Amino acid sequence: MIHYKRNIDIKATPEAIWAVIGRFMHIDEFAPLIKSVDALTNGEDGVGSKRRCNFDDGTSVVEEVTKWEVCRKYRVRLSEMTTMPLHEMYAELSLDPLKSDCVRVTWAMDYRVKFGPFGWLLGQTMMKMMMGKILDGNLKGLANKVNAQM
Repeated sequence: MIHYKRNIDIKATPEAIWAVIGRFMHIDEFAPLIKSVDALTNGEDGVGSKRRCNFDDGTSVVEEVTKWEVCRKYRVRLSEMTTMPLHEMYAELSLDPLKSDCVRVTWAMDYRVKFGPFGWLLGQTMMKMMMGKILDGNLKGLANKVNAQM
């Protein structure tokens, strides 16, 4: 698996940030490339919650929560990634308080690319570049959303 992560420091409390990211079915409120979200489960958000993230180009991906620690982190397993050259992928958002008024938010991805050694090279180069742009946009959108609510 290839591991890749990006982070941002947000001047807010973990509770203020969780108030945004903990609304699992509403990631489209801050992630700029997600056009809409379809809730695939009902009830309280947590382990087992599933959503379909729809993108502007008509593609989508399903995300299922595999770990849920309120005000600390959540991890999702991605599936139905037919347009991506991936065997498997996981994403995790985690909150690390730095001091009383600042939190480091880390968005990490673990993925395994198709196509053997060529896929591994693709995953280490072009996919990391692409994911960096996506994760940076998501983190910036999250910071803007948290700051707008304060």
